[in-house]
Amino acid sequence: MKLSRKILIGSSLVIIVALMLVTINLTGKKKHGDVVLVTHDSFVMSKELIADFDKTTGYTLKLLKAGDAGALTNRLILTKSAPIGDAVFGIDNTFAGVATSNGIIDGTLKPTDFGDVCFNYDKTWFTKKKFAFPSSISELVLPKYKGLTVIENPNTSSTGLSFLAATVDVFGSAKWENYWKALKKNQVKVDNGWEAAYYTDFSGSSGKGAYPIVLSYASSPADEVRADGQSQTASILDGCFRQTEYAGVLKNAKNPDGAAAVVKYLLSSKFQQSFPEAMYMYPIVAGTPIPAKWSQFTEVAPHTYGDKLDFNANRKSWLAKWSAIFE
Repeated sequence: MKLSRKILIGSSLVIIVALMLVTINLTGKKKHGDVVLVTHDSFVMSKELIADFDKTTGYTLKLLKAGDAGALTNRLILTKSAPIGDAVFGIDNTFAGVATSNGIIDGTLKPTDFGDVCFNYDKTWFTKKKFAFPSSISELVLPKYKGLTVIENPNTSSTGLSFLAATVDVFGSAKWENYWKALKKNQVKVDNGWEAAYYTDFSGSSGKGAYPIVLSYASSPADEVRADGQSQTASILDGCFRQTEYAGVLKNAKNPDGAAAVVKYLLSSKFQQSFPEAMYMYPIVAGTPIPAKWSQFTEVAPHTYGDKLDFNANRKSWLAKWSAIFE
């Protein structure tokens, strides 16, 4: 009698557990484990969006930052046999060809957002100095702008590489090196990355540096709106480069299904709407609403340069020539 009762109780427990598992599965709350998204250093995803991804997909999202777009791509190439994550965000069109040719992506890279790499200037600085601001990249080599410009190194920064490509396109293969020699002579400062150039050396940002002209993005002025409702900065919409960022599933990922869920989420309406405020990039999905201040303080460049050039074929040559000038 006691034995039968134990059997009955045991059977009941098995049935209860089975029902619980079915319920979890039907309600979509089943946990599928961790999924790691490898990103560049400027990636921002709010706690609310991470929680929403976890809740709606059943995965637990982990973020791993791996440097600028170039450093990110190179690290993924070096670890492709045992990848450091499952999905990647932040490879841009200056490095997409490298990622593809080295076989680190399972399937294709999907565009997620875009922004125009353009020079910004500090309106307050130029107003106080009663000095005319430059309106084209050609003017940056003029003596009156000597020692006023800070840029990023194209060897270490995708922003810097974007501008290098733009100058190749604008000035042509026979003259672009002369432009850079003139920039160097005019005491342009070269930083390793965008964050140092913008947030430390640029006078129009929170860093309040010594340089009133910086290589940044056409959308950056929307981040510099002051108490009077006006932006302290503006963009020079000449010689700009259209930068596009991508996401993809990493080949040999431990959790490829989770990685695919991440890429899908990055293209969802909820995440696309976060791009302007979080990363000051335009969402790639047409019709995605953008903040009102973007309409007032940002513009898309009327024409861009360099983004259609063949980076795979020319990168090494461009960088070698640039480095020879700035060595």
